[in-house]
Amino acid sequence: MRFLPCLSRAALAALPLATAILLAPGGARADTDTQAWGTLTVTAKAGPNWRLSNETILRTGHTRGFYEVENNFMVGYKLDKTFTVWLGYTHDPNYLHGDFAVMERRFRQQVSFDNFAKLGPVRFNGRLRLEQRWRDTMPGTAWRLRPFLKASLPVAKDSKVMIVATHESFIDFNKTTFQTVNGEERMRNFIGINAPLTGKLTLEAGYLNQHGIRPGKLDTSDHVASVALTLAL
Repeated sequence: MRFLPCLSRAALAALPLATAILLAPGGARADTDTQAWGTLTVTAKAGPNWRLSNETILRTGHTRGFYEVENNFMVGYKLDKTFTVWLGYTHDPNYLHGDFAVMERRFRQQVSFDNFAKLGPVRFNGRLRLEQRWRDTMPGTAWRLRPFLKASLPVAKDSKVMIVATHESFIDFNKTTFQTVNGEERMRNFIGINAPLTGKLTLEAGYLNQHGIRPGKLDTSDHVASVALTLAL
């Protein structure tokens, strides 16, 4: 079976990148939590170049219980095969063990880079996201930048199933009552599998580590089981 050698070579090629992600700062000394995240993203064409996207994320953890329902609505304009610019709004109620705690709202600007580079069989996608954040009853506007990079490698030649690895940094530009770090405040590293379920529905599942930087305190390290569905209409 020629499939097995191809799969073995693909796995070996992905090993250095996967190792780098899993060994990224997770902190031997850190406050840790075990979490589960579920995501549903629906995208639709609204014309030759216009795109609509709605993303809903549910998050729960051992320490805080059910703690977040994040909903992101965005409108995009595709400039060419690679670049798409987006504007959007985030509605993000936060909870503590299922009890409402605080409402966060965000205005989001984003540039996406689709298949902007290729290294052998590995394809790269990315985005650069700028957010302004507000929390009800808390003064100030918090600004942050979120660069994101994704590498995808087919598990075998001509396969649509991909080994994927991603990195996202959260870089805070200022401090407020609820944004207390000036500089890199968080990073997310993910390794998993992306597979089409139907012609329009895609599943991406795997392990995500969210490392939080807290000057003067122990860092945080969340070990997350992440499952995401994307429906393209």
